[in-house]
Amino acid sequence: MKIHEFQAKELLLAAGAPVPRGIVVSSPAEAVKAFDQIGRPVVLKAQIHAGGRGKGRFKDSGKDFGGVKYIKNRDEVGTVAEVIFKYPLVTKQTGAQGQKVSKVLVQDAADIAREIYLGMVVDRAVGLPVVMACAEGGVEIEEVAARSPEKILKVAVDPNAGLQPFQARRLAFELDFKGDEVPRAEKIMHALARVFLDKDCSLAEINPLVVTPKGEVLALDAKMTFDDNALFRHPDIEALRDENEEDAAELRAARSGLSFISLTGNIGCLVNGAGLAMSTMDIIQYHGGSPANFLDVGGGANKDQVTEALRILLADQRVKAVLINIFGGIMKCDIIAAAVIAAFKEVKPRVPFVVRLEGTNVAEGRKMLEDSGLNLTPATDLTDAAKKVVAAAKECLHRPG
Repeated sequence: MKIHEFQAKELLLAAGAPVPRGIVVSSPAEAVKAFDQIGRPVVLKAQIHAGGRGKGRFKDSGKDFGGVKYIKNRDEVGTVAEVIFKYPLVTKQTGAQGQKVSKVLVQDAADIAREIYLGMVVDRAVGLPVVMACAEGGVEIEEVAARSPEKILKVAVDPNAGLQPFQARRLAFELDFKGDEVPRAEKIMHALARVFLDKDCSLAEINPLVVTPKGEVLALDAKMTFDDNALFRHPDIEALRDENEEDAAELRAARSGLSFISLTGNIGCLVNGAGLAMSTMDIIQYHGGSPANFLDVGGGANKDQVTEALRILLADQRVKAVLINIFGGIMKCDIIAAAVIAAFKEVKPRVPFVVRLEGTNVAEGRKMLEDSGLNLTPATDLTDAAKKVVAAAKECLHRPG
C-alpha cells in the first residue's frame, strides 16, 4: 500500500525528523489561504502516488509546468492551483491517461545548498533491511545505480536492534556532512529507520534530503510503501489508504479475496497459484501474446470467486481472449470445472476462452467442460493452451466490428 507524500512526512515528523512546514489543501481558494498562512515563497506539490511529478505535465492544459511548482507571489497561487486540480497529471508512471489530483501540498520553499538521497528497502540478497544513501539526491536513484553503482552507500540493519548510532554516524561522514550537520543528519536517518521497521514498510525514502545554506537538514520529499500482509497490525496506516489512487479492478478483486494486478496486454488470465500464474504469463509472452493481468484465485476458489474473477477480467475492454489455467490440488478439477461452468453461464463472455485443467479428478473436470455445451476450447497442456489463446486473441483483434 502506498501513501501520499504529506502523509509520509507526518510519519517522519512524528519519529523526530524535521520537515518543511506544509498545509494540505483541496481547492485553489484553500491554496491561496495556505500561502497567506505560510507568508513566504511556497512550492505547490500535487499529491498523487506516481513518481516523476516534477517532470510531468497536466494533460490538455496547455501549460508547461509539472506537479511541483515554485511560486513567489499570491496571485499566481490560485491560477496554478486551478490547473493542478482541473487537469490530470501525466507522468512516466501514470500512463497517458494521467491521474486526477484531489489534494495539493502547499509547502514552505526551502533554500537548498545540497541534495542527498536517503532510502530504506528490504535487500533479499542479504535477508535484511538496508539503508541506502547517495550524495547525488534529487535524481532517480536507479539512474545513479546504473551509471555509478559505487556511489550508492548501503548499510544492513538488524531489524531487532535497529539502525545503530555508529552506522548512522559513519553514513553521515561518508555523505560529507559537516559540523552540526552530522547529528542532524543522523537524527533523520534514525527517524527513517524507525518508521520503516515499526510500520512494516517495504520502501521508505527521502529524496531529496537537503542541507540549507544555514546548515539545516530537512526531509524535503518523502515516499513510503507498506507491506499489505502486515496492515492488520497497523490500522493507523491502513486508515491512510487513498482508494482513488488505486486501480479499481485491483480493489474489487481484493474485496473478493483475489490476487489481481492489471497489466497492459489483451489476454486475460485466470489461474490458481501465484507461481503458476507467473509461468502462465511467461509462456503467453513467449508465444507472442501479451497478458492483460495477473490473477490468482487461490487453491480454494469457489463459484462466487470464479464468477467475480471473470467479471473483473471481462470488464477490461482490452481483453480479446481468456486463458483459464487450473491445477487441481487442494481444490479438485471437477469442483473447479463446476465453478467455471456456473460462472461462464452467468457472465456470458463476449470473447473466446481456452481452458487447461490438470491435477486431481482431471478426467471428470474435462468431461464436465466438454459436456457443458459452452464455447470453451480445451487445451492438453500449458504450451498448447498458450498457443491457442494467443491465436484466439489475434483472431478476435482483427475480426471486423
